[in-house]
Amino acid sequence: MEQNELQQLVETISWQFFQKPFRHQAIFNSRLRTTGGRYLLRSHNIEINPKHYETFGKEELISIIKHELCHYHLHLEGKGYRHRDRDFRELLQKVNAPRYCQPLPSRRKSVQPIYTYICVQCSFVYQRKRKVNTNRYVCGKCKGTLKIMESKFF
Repeated sequence: MEQNELQQLVETISWQFFQKPFRHQAIFNSRLRTTGGRYLLRSHNIEINPKHYETFGKEELISIIKHELCHYHLHLEGKGYRHRDRDFRELLQKVNAPRYCQPLPSRRKSVQPIYTYICVQCSFVYQRKRKVNTNRYVCGKCKGTLKIMESKFF
């Protein structure tokens, strides 16, 4: 999908679901990593993550556009446009837009160790992502000393 097709789609969705015009720019921004799109408060433009369109298709793209248009129209009307605002949540329900987009599948598998510690006195087992200094930290239940059992990679 090209930029001009995206612009046309956003304008169409704005008229269809909000009965209001979209008078600013909608662009693809491939630098977006953790979000499907964003509404820029100062320029009133909407940026869309192209990876969401490539991964999930047009239906997900339309839902992201509806979400961002909720921010857009509420902000221009001077109403609550943030995720926590009642106006925003009500408009999302009205146009059947999601509050959050689907997360992208991670490209790289993170090999992360899991450290297992056991208390010498009460035998309570702790699992931690980070290594713990057993000379400095003690059991939170009985103040006993900790001993490392094993580390697994996930």
